[in-house]
Amino acid sequence: MTNTDFDFLAGQWDSRQRRLVKVLAGCDEWYEFDATLDCQVLLDGTGVFDVLRAPERDLEGVTLRLYSPQERVWRIWWASKASGGQLDVPVVGRFDDEIGTFECDDTWQGTPIRVRYQWSQVDTAHPRWEQAFSVDGGESWEVNWVATFSRRA
Repeated sequence: MTNTDFDFLAGQWDSRQRRLVKVLAGCDEWYEFDATLDCQVLLDGTGVFDVLRAPERDLEGVTLRLYSPQERVWRIWWASKASGGQLDVPVVGRFDDEIGTFECDDTWQGTPIRVRYQWSQVDTAHPRWEQAFSVDGGESWEVNWVATFSRRA
């Protein structure tokens, strides 16, 4: 069985990243920076690995995505240089109608949160990813990181 959910992401990308200055603080000030993403689709599409680099922010991180055909869900782990290479709690989810939504329970600076990653515009030349946190179990969300991608020429 071949999984094609993340085939759109295979290859090399330039990215524009936007992040909230202060997360879960009622802040509406953002900062922006450029990044690159190098992505491989492996294991007949059931494994996806990428490396995100943003030298100007001293940011480097890896994402591991593994698909469970039995459960029909993805688990997505993130680890960064800033976290000392520790894998985050995986977000879990799937694609429905060209939107991929992946969630988990975690903590942010000691506060219990719900985390959501969302992939959209995956059928365009500029896929979009966003991260959002919820402190009320998913009733409301604060988007705190957004990335748009363009294939490297």
